[in-house]
Formats: sequence, structure tokens, C-alpha cells
Amino acid sequence: MLQSLAGSSCVRLVERHRSAWCFGFLVLGYLLYLVFGAVVFSSVELPYEDLLRQELRKLKRRFLEEHECLSEPQLEQFLGRVLEASNYGVSVLSNASGNWNWDFTSALFFASTVLSTTGYGHTVPLSDGGKAFCIIYSVIGIPFTLLFLTAVVQRVTVHVTRRPVLYFHIRWGFSKQVVAIVHAVLLGFVTVSCFFFIPAAVFSVLEDDWNFLESFYFCFISLSTIGLGDYVPGEGYNQKFRELYKIGITCYLLLGLIAMLVVLETFCELHELKKFRKMFYVKKDKDEDLVHIMEHDQLSFSSVTEQVAGLKEEQKQKPRIATTSWEA
Repeated sequence: MLQSLAGSSCVRLVERHRSAWCFGFLVLGYLLYLVFGAVVFSSVELPYEDLLRQELRKLKRRFLEEHECLSEPQLEQFLGRVLEASNYGVSVLSNASGNWNWDFTSALFFASTVLSTTGYGHTVPLSDGGKAFCIIYSVIGIPFTLLFLTAVVQRVTVHVTRRPVLYFHIRWGFSKQVVAIVHAVLLGFVTVSCFFFIPAAVFSVLEDDWNFLESFYFCFISLSTIGLGDYVPGEGYNQKFRELYKIGITCYLLLGLIAMLVVLETFCELHELKKFRKMFYVKKDKDEDLVHIMEHDQLSFSSVTEQVAGLKEEQKQKPRIATTSWEA
């Protein structure tokens, strides 16, 4: 008897705080996923980093042996300056001296990556004035971009998602949930094809050093706004139509970001995902809702009583006015 009572009380306790338990498991799952990613990346990339370090040590030792007039501190000072300039997008290589980082098309591409929070990091402001303007430009531009994308995605979603689903539901009598799931899958497939596979094939042809996997990697890293900056198009030696190419990439990034947000919004509107998300949300307290309702009723009741009292006062004053006028 006591065991059954204890078990029922535990069940009621879990049901009462179900949202908190689900949120706790969500946080734990996210932390475990972070640790899992760190373990995999470390195990995969650490051997390659070690090989690259050994190769660089050998090259440095061989270079110093072949050039005895150059000391190691002088070489390290020169390499440090070169690497510092490279971090700002400036290279000393002869095959890269023809590409400017701050012509109009490159600056337009940089502005688009800043406002979309992609931020490849291959080009950064050099001057203090440029850094200060970048801060002010981002503070105003990022919320402006979010407003712009929200408005565009809302309008596109109405024509691309809601109306087609409603049409098939009303015209053909299909279940709205089934139609929404099929539509979301088809829309995701079309978006991946048009903004990942096809552009990856194009980039693998236009960029000399990129294969299809690297091109697809760039498309995903860019449209997910991760923006690692290890692959940036249009930076090759003697790139043909570089200005037009940069403008095309800017348009591709904006359109691709809108398409990704439309797909995300389409999947978020699925009934099953809505139910799943609600598991982790804080539920509204019924007592708080009752308090708000009672406060609203009290305010409305007090306003009604004040109006009734005012009408009674007016009715009392009318006979007095009538008698005074009759006596006069």
C-alpha cells in the first residue's frame, strides 16, 4: 500500500514538472553533443595538425641551412609580419598581388557577410576608423537585416507553403498534416538541389583548387552562417570577371539565406514539431491566468459601476433643474 502511494506520488511529481525534466534532458543532451563533437574533431584533425607542424619544421630547418647568412630570429620576424598581413587579407605572394580587398565589389561582399553574420574573416578592417564604422554599421545593420529577412520570409512562406498546403487540403480533401509533411520534404529537397548541389557543381568548375566536396562544404558553411573563412570564392589568381563574380556570390548568399529560412519556417509550422517543441517550454500557470482574468473583470465591473453611478447622479439632477425652472 505504501509502495503504491509512493509510486503514484512520484508519478504525479514527474507529471507536474514534466516541462522542467524535459528541459533538463535537453540541456544535458546538448552538452553531450558538444563533447561528442569535440572528441570527433580532435581525433580526426589532430594527426593532420601534427604532420603539418613537422613539415613546417623541416622546411624551416632546410631553408636556414641553405641560407646561412640569414639568422633564425630574422626569419621568424619576417614570417611573423607576413602572417600578420595575411590575417588582414594581404598576401606577399606575386600571384596574389593583383587582387585588392577593398574595391567596391569586394567591399560589397564584405558588407553582405557582416550583415548576414556569416563573417568569413578573410578580409577585416585595417584602420581604426574602419573598425569603428564596422561596429556602428553592424549595430544598425544586423537588426535591420533581421527585420528585412523576417518580412521577406513571411511573404514567401504565404505563397510557397501555406497556400499550397491549404489548396490541396480543401481542393482534394487530403489530410492537412500529411500534406504539410510531404510539402516540407519536397521543399527541402528542391532547396538543397538549387542552393547546394547545383552551386557546388558550379563552384567546382569556376574555382581551380576546389573539388565538389570542398564546394559543397563552402555552400553549407556559408548558408548556415557559420562562415569559417577557409574557403572564399573569387580570391584566385587572375580570376576572370572577378567583379561580376563577387556580385553574383553576394546575390547567391542572400537568396540562399532566404531559402534556408523559408524551409526552416516550413518545418517549424508542422504540427508534430510544434508538439515536440512545447515539451521544453515553460507552461503558463493557470493561477496566473485566473488572476489576470479576475483583474480584467474587476476593472470592467468598476468601470460599469462608475457609469451607473454617473447616470444616477444625472437623473437626480434633472428633477432639480426642472423644479427650479418651474418656480422661476
